[in-house]
Amino acid sequence: MRPVRVDAWLWAVRIYKTRSAATTACRAGHVRVGGERAKAAQLLKPGDEVRVRIDGFDRMLVVRQTISKRVGAPLAAAAMEDRTPPRDPTPVMAQRDRGAGRPTKRERREIDRLRGRDQPGWDDDGS
Repeated sequence: MRPVRVDAWLWAVRIYKTRSAATTACRAGHVRVGGERAKAAQLLKPGDEVRVRIDGFDRMLVVRQTISKRVGAPLAAAAMEDRTPPRDPTPVMAQRDRGAGRPTKRERREIDRLRGRDQPGWDDDGS
């Protein structure tokens, strides 16, 4: 197997939708190979560990096969080993849709109830 560029491999195994997005991630420092920041043109070989930061979380991948062309999802999954630890469940906060306008009185009361502001001793001035 021939060595392949980091950005081309990340695109080929469907981590990024476009190769330019993979290149941008490399430039921003979101891609590490063997613990070191990787440039887009750095070559990968089987056995290399690649760490990619996506949406605030790190994905740890091990290169099983070097591919430079985009392939189907089953072949892409076979070209890498995902060693990412499971994420901690985060509590879901209620959010309003952007551009939804001001909340109604009823919605404000529901928001206050969710945030625990309806408890006795909670002051409106925040003290």
